[in-house]
Amino acid sequence: MELFREQLLLLVTVPVILGAILLEIIVTHFHGIRAYTKRETLTNFYMAALNGSLDLLLRAVLVLPLLLWCWNRRVMDLEQGWVYWIALFLLQDLAYYVLHFVDHHCRLFWAVHVTHHSSEEFNLTTGFRSSVFQPVYRTFYFLPIAWLGFEPLDILFMYAATQIYGSLIHTERIRSMGWLEHVLVTPSHHRVHHASNGRYLDKNMGMCLIVWDRLFGTFQAELPEEPVRYGLTRKIEDRGPVNIVLHEWRDMWADVKRSSLPWWKRLGYVLRGPGWKAGE
Repeated sequence: MELFREQLLLLVTVPVILGAILLEIIVTHFHGIRAYTKRETLTNFYMAALNGSLDLLLRAVLVLPLLLWCWNRRVMDLEQGWVYWIALFLLQDLAYYVLHFVDHHCRLFWAVHVTHHSSEEFNLTTGFRSSVFQPVYRTFYFLPIAWLGFEPLDILFMYAATQIYGSLIHTERIRSMGWLEHVLVTPSHHRVHHASNGRYLDKNMGMCLIVWDRLFGTFQAELPEEPVRYGLTRKIEDRGPVNIVLHEWRDMWADVKRSSLPWWKRLGYVLRGPGWKAGE
């Protein structure tokens, strides 16, 4: 049964998400709001298909073997119950926060994650614009959880569940969630995360809980006086899906191969933040 929990979760939630997308399209069209364009929406689904295909492939050859290797060397045996599942949720959400923080502050990983931020629209399909190559390294952030004694299939199930929540917060239709704004990552918080405004950059990294951002100093509220501008700080002229995935890799390589730079400065263009320049 554990093998099919994730599939069952998707079977139940995918129709709900698709229904929510249809409802958002109808509502925005009725109010004369251009929230969806054909090209951007198709690109979102295309990226989801690429990411999902790579994710499924790597589960058999990388993800489960690594998680099982750590779990077989676990430091304790854990009994499943409500404490187990709450602890797993908290640890997995924290691990994702760390992953997301690194994605934004190391250009090598930003080159992967930039795809998700490339959309200049913000709607329920924006969450589908996945970081295509993230499945290659994402599991390494979850290995300590398996080493603590949490079962690999439970870790994958919890990640899938939190990802579903993460998809549903990509919307402008919900302005505020009241007191939940203090606890959860809400659509308002995530709008800030997708902004290219200087004040909003690299903020609100959490998937489900906003408490990590509040604890570690990366929280920023959405401000009425500063409307969100979606997309990247440097506009992508070629909006084709291949360029959206690969443009940052090409730009990074152009910086690295500058013959006038010593090797440690070239390495800085890979390991430092995406805005770093040699000499700064």
